[in-house]
Amino acid sequence: MILPVPDTPLHPLPNLARRLGMDPGELWVKREDLTGLAGGGNKARKLAAIVADAVARGCDHLVTGGGAQSNHARMTAAAANIAGLGCDLVLTPGDESGNLLLDRVLGARIRVLDGGPLPYAELEAAIEARARELAGQGRRPYAIPIGGSTALGAAAYAPVARELAERLDPGLVVVAAGSGGTQAGLAAGFGDHGKVLGIDVGARPGLAAAIEELAAGAADHAGLPAPTGRCRLDPAQAGEGYGVPTDAALAALRAAARADALLLDPVYTAKAMAGLFAAVRELPQGTRVVFVHTGGLPGLLATRYADWLTSATPASSAAGPAATAEPS
Repeated sequence: MILPVPDTPLHPLPNLARRLGMDPGELWVKREDLTGLAGGGNKARKLAAIVADAVARGCDHLVTGGGAQSNHARMTAAAANIAGLGCDLVLTPGDESGNLLLDRVLGARIRVLDGGPLPYAELEAAIEARARELAGQGRRPYAIPIGGSTALGAAAYAPVARELAERLDPGLVVVAAGSGGTQAGLAAGFGDHGKVLGIDVGARPGLAAAIEELAAGAADHAGLPAPTGRCRLDPAQAGEGYGVPTDAALAALRAAARADALLLDPVYTAKAMAGLFAAVRELPQGTRVVFVHTGGLPGLLATRYADWLTSATPASSAAGPAATAEPS
């Protein structure tokens, strides 16, 4: 394996649990933000498999893309450096901070597309088009879909589900759902879509169907039966769309930081935590919940979110009064 498969901590969030009316041992976090690849994040597991496949196929260049604050783009640039491969990123416009700044530090060749955010399918098409251009120049490119969400990439999360099942046997696992690969891999590992609640962050249309297809493919890669049930997805936290923050996300971000010093990001994990806050109100007492922290710290430091992060606490929020209260 060219990239190491990370071993990340799993620990309780006792103070945040108490604010949510849970027992201290009922809320846990799987720290996929600590995977260690150029700032960390859940894409490290997917990229370990994807880069190995690219090298096995004789490719010399990785091509992928996403929004300006794409964690996947940043980590792909880092993975390419370790593997000795070239890297092209096809990105939507954004300010030169956060992940986009790190993309440049890592030396990726960046193509910023004209206009604003593109529809998901058009951005995927732009990645494929760039790969064809490189092939025409004599390179051997490997095109990676947004988020590394292939069946091969998603399968990297099946072992995480098995770890969680063996160590905690959680009643519910909550994760941000952007391109859907992480949720799909977890569902494949558990063998049950019902164990995993994805919080839709507004990145991909038709997300539930995409997750179910990826989960079946991931299970096949891992030698497992396809998961039972249907994809569980909460669309209520997406707000006005991908990368657009919400009051509920701000309340959740502040609560996690001020209760258990857990830093979230505006694009993915803050919305996912807001979804967790909403979900726990409907769960039976005593249900053990695991929050999968998918990373994104560079996005928290992006210039565009500074005013939002320092704005007044929202008057109302899906997080509820227990979560939004200032620490004593």
